[in-house]
Amino acid sequence: MENMNEAKNSEMCDVKAKLETIHNDIKRLTEKSNQEYLDNLLSDFKKDFLNSISNYVVEDLEKNLERGMLDPCHMRDTCKSRFQKFLTENAELIKCDSVPKEKIEEKKSELNEIRNSAPFDKCEICFSEVDSLFNKQLSLINSLHIYNDHEEKKSEISKINEEFIAKNVLEPLSNKQRLQIIKSLSSKTRTFSALSELTGLRGGNLLFHLQKLLESGIILQRHERGDYMITQKGFSLLLLLADCQKFIENEK
Repeated sequence: MENMNEAKNSEMCDVKAKLETIHNDIKRLTEKSNQEYLDNLLSDFKKDFLNSISNYVVEDLEKNLERGMLDPCHMRDTCKSRFQKFLTENAELIKCDSVPKEKIEEKKSELNEIRNSAPFDKCEICFSEVDSLFNKQLSLINSLHIYNDHEEKKSEISKINEEFIAKNVLEPLSNKQRLQIIKSLSSKTRTFSALSELTGLRGGNLLFHLQKLLESGIILQRHERGDYMITQKGFSLLLLLADCQKFIENEK
């Protein structure tokens, strides 16, 4: 009797284990199906969204060409047709999941070829409008994150010298007062006293931060005890920080 109970218990454990396995398989299948459904839904939404934007761009460019091209000109209709074909083909790139850098360069070259074949100096008026529309299209492609130049960017990233960047960029800029100093020097030179008043730092404390900026080549001193001024390197870093801030704010 005891052996029969043990056998039944063992059999019951096997059944439970098999049921648990089946349950887990069903759960994984359900999760996968839900994920696939969500992926397909998002993919369809993205296609509809990009198609709508592309159609809007195509409709808008004709009105802009009509308004911006030189009139009167006996070549107006011919040029308008050629410009419209070029810009419409470019608008089709908006529908793509990814646009390689080579394709963008190809379109730029195509526009240059059209410009080089222009017969009159006054043609530049029309090309100015086409340039504006083309650059708006490129900006839109960039903002949609479908312009693919990742391989080139990855190559640039791999060349970063961590020690050099940390010492010459990150460390000098990793302080609020030091940022105040270089921001203030971007507009004019300042004395030690003026920087002390601006930052609230006195004597050796201010001197410590100024020395950091001097050593990294971000600022310089005209002569001993002279005014402080920003260098080209310092100004370039400020512009880079401004771009970073703008990007982060736009991502929120």
